[in-house]
Amino acid sequence: MMENHKITRRRFINAASTAAVFNMIGGFSQAFARASDKEQSRKMLLSFYCDDTGPYRAGAEAFEIFLNYCAENGISGESSVILGGAGKSMSRNPTDEEQAYLIQVRRAFKCGIDTHMEIMTHGGLFDFEKNNIPEGAAHEGLWLHEPEVTVEEYQDYFASIIAEGEKAGIQFTGLTWPGCSCEVCTKRYAELRAAGVTEPNPAAWQALLNLTKKGKFRGRTISCFFGSSETNYGIHLKAQDGEHGVYDLMPNAKDNFGIWENDPERVNPDYYITQDGESGIIVDHVRKGAPYCVWYAHWQGLNPINGRGWSAFTTVIERINRHLRDRVVWMRPSEITARYHAAGGWEFLDSI
Repeated sequence: MMENHKITRRRFINAASTAAVFNMIGGFSQAFARASDKEQSRKMLLSFYCDDTGPYRAGAEAFEIFLNYCAENGISGESSVILGGAGKSMSRNPTDEEQAYLIQVRRAFKCGIDTHMEIMTHGGLFDFEKNNIPEGAAHEGLWLHEPEVTVEEYQDYFASIIAEGEKAGIQFTGLTWPGCSCEVCTKRYAELRAAGVTEPNPAAWQALLNLTKKGKFRGRTISCFFGSSETNYGIHLKAQDGEHGVYDLMPNAKDNFGIWENDPERVNPDYYITQDGESGIIVDHVRKGAPYCVWYAHWQGLNPINGRGWSAFTTVIERINRHLRDRVVWMRPSEITARYHAAGGWEFLDSI
């Protein structure tokens, strides 16, 4: 089911959201084409988002291996948690495998990996009192776009997810949008696009900001993953109040680690960086003076137990270390937004 959800998410991003974000807020591509010598001499930030992480596809051991590898190699990124993905809250009476996984999630931040909510179920809205997903419940990803939902409704739902995380000793650093390709959602997304709704409801951003101000997230700023584009990307402030802020930090590199289908034909380390270090999306962004290269991935293809993309992932890391060690710096999405917000822009890169 999770695999199918991702199809519409990517199609929706590519067909509507990315174009709208670029037209409304502006992208980086033209600016990078004219990047100054100062920008090109800066080190570029590296990071990633990994969706659909959990204990069910490859077991808790897979996540432990992944975290150990990231820690040993100084890799930073994000790996989402879906506490209600099995139809009940993983935080309540977890199985042995779920408990083993949650133990690893608690150490993820120290290993360089952020933890996002995606959101609670990656499906229907969760009933926290009954600890289940009611039949016919509206799907979470679509719900984030519904114009009639209030700040209070979003805030109550997010707060309930955070409370479930607290039961398991988990602190969230942001939010990732779970898409869906079911017939109902597909039809409704089309209706929303026709009405000009290509972005999440602004009330959702405000609800996240309110919770950030209450100290419910790990930091004063949070990173979110909604839009993505290799060219028309950016870090977009969605809500702020003083030292607190909510950002959509757009990935500017695709998933070529097998995607949600764990498809070997979708595995290509050369897409990121070739063996000689002369080309690839990461190299391209470095040469253009981009402030960052953030890619997205999916646990189905990335995990080290049965993921077809794990070998490609480690190959990419080895190539980065060999060819770009003096040009890039790994940084968690939450740290990127925190430092960007504090500096009021990318100037903090000058001191890295």
